[in-house]
Amino acid sequence: MIEFSDVGQLRSPIVVAAFEGWNDAADASSAAVEHLESTFDARVVGAIDPDDYYDFQVNRPTVSGTGDARKIAWPTTRLSVASPTSGDSDLILIRGLEPNMRWRSFTDELIEAVHALGGETVVSLGALLADSPHTRPVPINGTAGDAGTAARFRLDASKYEGPTGIVGVFADACTRAGLASVSFWAAVPHYVANPPCPKATLALLRRVEDLLDIEIPLDDLPERARAWERQVDELAAGDTEVAEYVRALESREPETELPEASGDAIAREFERYLRRRGR
Repeated sequence: MIEFSDVGQLRSPIVVAAFEGWNDAADASSAAVEHLESTFDARVVGAIDPDDYYDFQVNRPTVSGTGDARKIAWPTTRLSVASPTSGDSDLILIRGLEPNMRWRSFTDELIEAVHALGGETVVSLGALLADSPHTRPVPINGTAGDAGTAARFRLDASKYEGPTGIVGVFADACTRAGLASVSFWAAVPHYVANPPCPKATLALLRRVEDLLDIEIPLDDLPERARAWERQVDELAAGDTEVAEYVRALESREPETELPEASGDAIAREFERYLRRRGR
């Protein structure tokens, strides 16, 4: 069982979770949770004992420091709590590695921890490689674990069939445990798969912001996203095959027909703008 410390009194906490590994193309989703941890000064309240779930020959511990201050950091999954200045809920942030073994026990521990901390809604973040051009807004696929949650958040129930990772397993376990489970997946262009991908991280954070109706300070993330896109533009400009491939991807769906060009999307963006101006 996870032992907690320094939890305090939480206000209707909502869980946001991401795991490095198969579910985390270009580290986009784990970077989103890391941004929440940093922005809201989250404090770690507990961690899973890694001995039962990780193969240390695959995910090796790291050593740091000098002299008597040297220490070993073991790969694990940590839980932290944060208190956004806007909104009526605190956040329970889960960030770690996809386990190498005993996934069902791993998710059972996390769900028990969510119940113990008073969480009732879980937002799982993931990122996958896709045939998506870097010049367009990053597609975000949002689904819910059951019909009630889908109606509540105006999302579709998940219809995916095929191999899954710990994000899918955890989301399914949350639904079975009676928790409202929502998943957001960012589509990262497969031809620029190396991390980081700040544009995908930014897109995920904006969906979390809209879903939870809170303001998430973005710091320099929008500028880093623009710089990333400029760098990929330069890459494409120097490679004829890449440039042609990007144009082919763009031609599949005209920009005016993208979901981001819809009236609802424009309204959400305007509401976000007003929220950031404090109105």
